[in-house]
Amino acid sequence: MPEEQSQTIMAVDELQAIIQRCQILKEADFRGEDFNLFQVAGQKCLEDGYAAQLLEVVQNEKNKLCNAKELFLGLLEQIEQTSGEQVCQTVMLLLQPLQTVLFKLQNKKAYSVGLSLAMIMNQLTPLPVPYTKQQIQEDKLGLCQCCNAVVDFAKPFVNEVVKNMEKSSECNDMELKEELLKFCVKSLKYPLLTAQLEQLESIEEHPFRRFATEIIDILWDMRELIPLVFLHHKGRSPSWENEEFVDIEQKNSADSLACLSYLMFVQYFGIDCFPMVFSPSYLLQCNMTHIEVLLKRTEESVLSKGLDLFESSLLRMEDNSLLHQYLEFSDFITVPQNLVKVMTLCPIEHLRKKSLNILQLFIDKFDAEGKYTLFRCLLKTSNHAGVEGYIVQNIKDQIHLSLTKVCDNSWFTGHHLISLLDLVLLLPEGAETDLLQNSDRIMASLNLLRYLIIKDNEYNNQTGVWTMLAKIEQNFLKPLHVGLNMSKAHYEAEIKNKKENRREAHNSNTVCSVTVSGEKMPAMTTEMQLQVLRSALFTFDLIESVLARVEELIEVKIKAVT
Repeated sequence: MPEEQSQTIMAVDELQAIIQRCQILKEADFRGEDFNLFQVAGQKCLEDGYAAQLLEVVQNEKNKLCNAKELFLGLLEQIEQTSGEQVCQTVMLLLQPLQTVLFKLQNKKAYSVGLSLAMIMNQLTPLPVPYTKQQIQEDKLGLCQCCNAVVDFAKPFVNEVVKNMEKSSECNDMELKEELLKFCVKSLKYPLLTAQLEQLESIEEHPFRRFATEIIDILWDMRELIPLVFLHHKGRSPSWENEEFVDIEQKNSADSLACLSYLMFVQYFGIDCFPMVFSPSYLLQCNMTHIEVLLKRTEESVLSKGLDLFESSLLRMEDNSLLHQYLEFSDFITVPQNLVKVMTLCPIEHLRKKSLNILQLFIDKFDAEGKYTLFRCLLKTSNHAGVEGYIVQNIKDQIHLSLTKVCDNSWFTGHHLISLLDLVLLLPEGAETDLLQNSDRIMASLNLLRYLIIKDNEYNNQTGVWTMLAKIEQNFLKPLHVGLNMSKAHYEAEIKNKKENRREAHNSNTVCSVTVSGEKMPAMTTEMQLQVLRSALFTFDLIESVLARVEELIEVKIKAVT
């Protein structure tokens, strides 16, 4: 017989011997040392996977040494001491004995249940959450299985709370409900916030979807689901008995409640319980706090949930139906600003593209004044030429709708538009503006100006462009001419220097560096640098071409009038 197997059988035999000896002792003869012997033998059984034998002992009413409180602390100690790859295995092994001990406790049962769940979740939280289909199927550390085992462990206590909710509430029942609610809030943050919750092919029962369903069901059964959904919007917090938890809740519940909204409004968990009496704009307003929380994160799993929640909230609405007054809520300003950061800074391409589509969706939902206000805000705050160019294109589209009477409004004609054009048709730093860095915005602005000159004549002057023509020339066209001449001269000189250096080196593959617009470019061969410099010149030529066309159109229109 192998030595390891022999030691395990010895541990079981020793446990049984201790039990038999203690069963014949009188109450007065039972000492603390007897329990210590039992605890050591029990610990050995747990370590070797013989939890069943220990469970029998716990359930046997004859055993005087089974002091529920001591055994409870011993089981928690076992959970606390485990780490790494053994965490899930150990937790699952101890859940049934722990549950049995908790039911035997007479005092502080709610506290003990809460302590158990908190200890278990604290041990699980450092483990990475499986995200890909393969990781979920493999469940290498057993986290998927363990999470569902933990929620099954909690169910009898939930049932106890639900059964007593119709009766006169005793303090203990309220405390137990509070502890279970804390567990649900923690579970929403981990593992659900970072878990992959989309339906996956060839996975019959998605473990995290099952876990999410169970958590939602517990919240519903305890009548806390709908209050939690609207918690942040109403600006209140749960009335926790434990004041220490209030601080923790305020720091961590934002993530949990954002995940809850995602589960309900994107994945439709518990949506059948949700009262269908709220307008889409009100639900968007409620979700904006959660969307902001999610968009500030950088993990793909969390960021994608924020984008999905934003998109689903917007898709419920009709175009042009969102009143401009909603922009008075700070979330309606900060969320699109966060969206811009995702568009410009996120390294994940499909999330950048999705964020751009959602920004357009957000713009489309506002009424005319809302669009106007949003454009002004984003032009002032985006600090990104590509985004500014995109907003200018949107402004052009709204002007077109106004001029063609498709959408009759005063916000994109007349004095309102003149104020907006003041932000668009100018160079931020005059002739010193970095034209290459701002090329997207400059091209969009020139195309807008060309459109205005063509579509609006001086007699009608619906857009006001002819009224402010002198200002446009002073702040935009003339500085652009000067800037183009300076930039082209600079880049042409750089190209000439590079060619001379190449001839001197007699080697076109010599690696060197170049500084353009104050930024040092990555190490490249001379030929590669020449290619970049020629590309910049091509951009300047393109801008110059559109500029010349705009000035030609202005001249023709003025001559026609005179």
